Amino acid sequence: MTDAVRRRVEDLLRELAPQVLGTLIGRYGQFGACEDATQEALLKAVRHWPEDGIPQSPRGWLLTVASRVLIDESRSDSSRRRREDAIFAATPQSELLARPVDSIADPGEAAADREDSLKLLFLCCHPSLSVPSQIALTLRAVGGLTTAQIAAAFLVPEATMAQRISRAKATIKSRGIRFEMPQGEARERLGAMRHVLYLIFNEGYTASSGEDLTAPSMSDEAIRLTRLLRRLLPEDGETAGLLALMLLTDARRPARTLPDGTLVPLAEQDRTRWTRASVAEGVALISEVLPRGAVGPYQLQAAIAAVHDEAPTMDDTDWPQILGLYDLLEKTAPNPMTTLNRAVAVAMVHGPRAGLELVASLESDSRMARNHRLLATRAHLRELAGDHDGAASDYLDAARRTASIPERRYLADRALAQREHPATDQ
Repeated sequence: MTDAVRRRVEDLLRELAPQVLGTLIGRYGQFGACEDATQEALLKAVRHWPEDGIPQSPRGWLLTVASRVLIDESRSDSSRRRREDAIFAATPQSELLARPVDSIADPGEAAADREDSLKLLFLCCHPSLSVPSQIALTLRAVGGLTTAQIAAAFLVPEATMAQRISRAKATIKSRGIRFEMPQGEARERLGAMRHVLYLIFNEGYTASSGEDLTAPSMSDEAIRLTRLLRRLLPEDGETAGLLALMLLTDARRPARTLPDGTLVPLAEQDRTRWTRASVAEGVALISEVLPRGAVGPYQLQAAIAAVHDEAPTMDDTDWPQILGLYDLLEKTAPNPMTTLNRAVAVAMVHGPRAGLELVASLESDSRMARNHRLLATRAHLRELAGDHDGAASDYLDAARRTASIPERRYLADRALAQREHPATDQ
């Protein structure tokens, strides 16, 4: 199996997984059983598609296999006869008996499946679940992230995250939470939904582990779902801000790596390769919603991204404006990652020493204790300050802590460059 075929299959399965899961839940209920059946169908696809070829209707193939898994599971335990009857009754006979697994799906049915992804998002963000559980479950069911990836995003141990996801599934089952679009409570779930989409996008834009820096299908899915959410609630400024942030950030993706996968930092990117259509759409969106007032953190982050994207070169960046926006963001939604990013803006306006003082204030924060980004940022600021030995040490330590191979290589190369730099007086 070639790398190109493997990536194509993986990207397709990541896109289809929430659609298949949503359809199964809508048809059969039983969140946990449907997720297990979906995972089994995905595993069979991973085994067969690279060799046999991708079916003409891959979604239909997955649905048929997953439905048969559910039926077989029901048949294996006589004490679950009632569930078996319900599954048989809900499954069209054409799928059980005669439908070929690669039959062409009806376009209307395919569109309905895509909408099921949004229903699944609402289900996972039900008010009966705690906010952390809402986010974790949605990342698992809708975003297709592994438990390890979700744990990395939350900065918690993998075992802790596994327990959180299991409890969320148990709550859905015990409370009989239905798979449907909410009527009067949609806005109550918006905060968790936006956070979920933000984390899914970030995992796609900078994968937390693996050989590839990005997972484009994941960030594309986050953008697609955010568009759907904005279409549902067009007057919500923060949803528009989130979409603008995604577009303005994703616009840089073509310039973030070299052909061999090497990471290219923002300062060295060829900005002519940025996707100008995405920049234009993102700028227009944030320009539309900012004047409305009630500015939230996603709108502020989008405004920061717009300042970066509108600068022809790194030297043309309006760093005082970016720092002012970070000042507002830190007051609106304080967290250590905001402070870390603000430290870079402080360094660009007031000098690297000022930025290093701000980074030092984060070193005792337990949430940042094992985060390689703190070390990488400190290394960058030490490099700007002329402390090449200190920068080399931090770059190497950051390289050891990241699970992303492209980031590890980049950080190790930066460390080597600092070692080779002529010594300077501090």
